[in-house]
Amino acid sequence: MTIKKGSEGFDKEYWDVNYSSPDEMDGIGNAENHAKYIKATLDLDYIDISSVVDLGFGLGHLFEAVMKEFIPYRAMGIEPSAHVFETVEKRNIAPVDSTSLKLYKMDILSWCKDPRFKKHFDLGICTSVFQYLTDEEIREILPILSKRVKYLYFSVPTNKELDRQIEDLEFKDEYAIRRSKSWYQKEIKKHFTFVSSRILESKFHFKEENTFFTDLLFRF
Repeated sequence: MTIKKGSEGFDKEYWDVNYSSPDEMDGIGNAENHAKYIKATLDLDYIDISSVVDLGFGLGHLFEAVMKEFIPYRAMGIEPSAHVFETVEKRNIAPVDSTSLKLYKMDILSWCKDPRFKKHFDLGICTSVFQYLTDEEIREILPILSKRVKYLYFSVPTNKELDRQIEDLEFKDEYAIRRSKSWYQKEIKKHFTFVSSRILESKFHFKEENTFFTDLLFRF
């Protein structure tokens, strides 16, 4: 099993081994629950989502569930791994004909560097991606990401969670870079505000004075 450079992603063997039981994995078997949570949280403050981008859609289940929940007029997904990209591309995951969906086989750093993609999205999805990026790549990506998405549904396993995967699931991700919670929070808080579990708000688009989220106590 090998990991190629970021622009090429993982090979088929990686997906076959690490995703051998996809229905049991977070963001796949419970993708609809994640989508409903995002929708409910944003609906509480009447936040409209008309465009969605998934920055590393993998098997595409969470991306598909989010699009079904919001029915965006514009959607984009990127994924560097050829095997899963081709699999998702064949599934035709657009929720309705009116959703303009574009898929690109590329990694998140290439997407950030590409001037074709400067137009921002209301909602971005980025789950289980950052653990495969170097410190330098993360620091280069975050400020651009804050300009291109207003809200970001984000998750990444910290070093403690990677330990729990080994202990509880007997699964060791050979390619995940181990970082602490404080490291991620320090870098993310330069460009995003934490407003709810997994939901970040761009500091480029919003400040405390103009945010649509009404519970200011929970902003940090």
